[in-house]
Amino acid sequence: MIIFRYLAKNVVVTLFAVTAVLLLIIMSGRFIKYLAEAAAGELSVDVLFSLIGYKMPSFLELILPLGLFLGILMSYGRLYLDSEMTVLSACGMSTKRLVIYTMIPALFVMFLVGLLSLELSPWGTRKVDDIFRAQDSRTEFDTLIPGRFQELGTGGRVTYTEKLTDKRKRMENVFISQRMEKKPGKKSELILLVAKSGSQYIDPATGSHFLLLENGYRYDGNPGDPEYRITQYEKYGVKIPRPAERAARVKAELKPTRELIGSENPQDIAQLQWRISLPLLVPIITLIAIPLSRVNPRQGRWLRLLPSIFLYMGYLVLLSTTRTAIEDGKLSPQLGLIWVHLLFLAIGIVLVGGLHQKLAWFKRSRG
Repeated sequence: MIIFRYLAKNVVVTLFAVTAVLLLIIMSGRFIKYLAEAAAGELSVDVLFSLIGYKMPSFLELILPLGLFLGILMSYGRLYLDSEMTVLSACGMSTKRLVIYTMIPALFVMFLVGLLSLELSPWGTRKVDDIFRAQDSRTEFDTLIPGRFQELGTGGRVTYTEKLTDKRKRMENVFISQRMEKKPGKKSELILLVAKSGSQYIDPATGSHFLLLENGYRYDGNPGDPEYRITQYEKYGVKIPRPAERAARVKAELKPTRELIGSENPQDIAQLQWRISLPLLVPIITLIAIPLSRVNPRQGRWLRLLPSIFLYMGYLVLLSTTRTAIEDGKLSPQLGLIWVHLLFLAIGIVLVGGLHQKLAWFKRSRG
């Protein structure tokens, strides 16, 4: 029991350290992407942390197995490098016992990954999709950022406001530039609107959205063209196109797991098998990582790390490729992803068998 606690502690501590680092890197990259979209007016700043929070289960379901794999490689590699594993082998630590001791924390990780993959990740994906649909339905007025020229709409409209007051309901010092396309054979015309203030108005009869400008000027014409018109106004309405809210996607990754069970749709079958594959991945990579962690003290602990990572990535890539083939109808759903797991399970058994022979030879040489 003391040996089990010692081995489990080494694996779990390294697992949490690796997972924390990988999660921080991935979350930082995604947060920067969302922040850039918010700076461009495509996303509201208020939803940034919500998006990251709902995305976290999807990150963890892939990071935790990798963290466990690297945790075993690094922690057991250190034990081999410091000859501690050699001492344990000399004291009767068999390959079977080492596998059993390592599988116990791996089963807890497998349960956690299963919870994330089957329940929390689809729920988070649906929440993220709801946020993006709500963001897509915002008007140009809702996306304005004070002090910045923004190209809005499909007509090449550029809008600027110095301030947004009254809880973003009122604009101050407004500038709008838009080029109006003329009939074939005639030049397009540039329209400039400036106003001291502006606000959003919704027509109660039609529900149309307007930007109501107050106390300003309208300039029609092109720079250098003598045909230039200036119109002063007290109030001027600019219609704001109201984008239609996207219909909720019916993609398989948005569906709860219970809706995927029994479906004959290839996309649903592939998605269900993928969700089940992630927890199944954990014990198999654990079996593979145990023999791969064995290093010669003269060679250093990092010798097998890179090839091991390539083997792990090959496992994931093969699963993802097979999943895509099932979705596209190029592979039978009945065959599914199970053959990939069986292939790497066989690799793990062969590697463990090789480790067992080496430990047996070591014990005979010591005897």
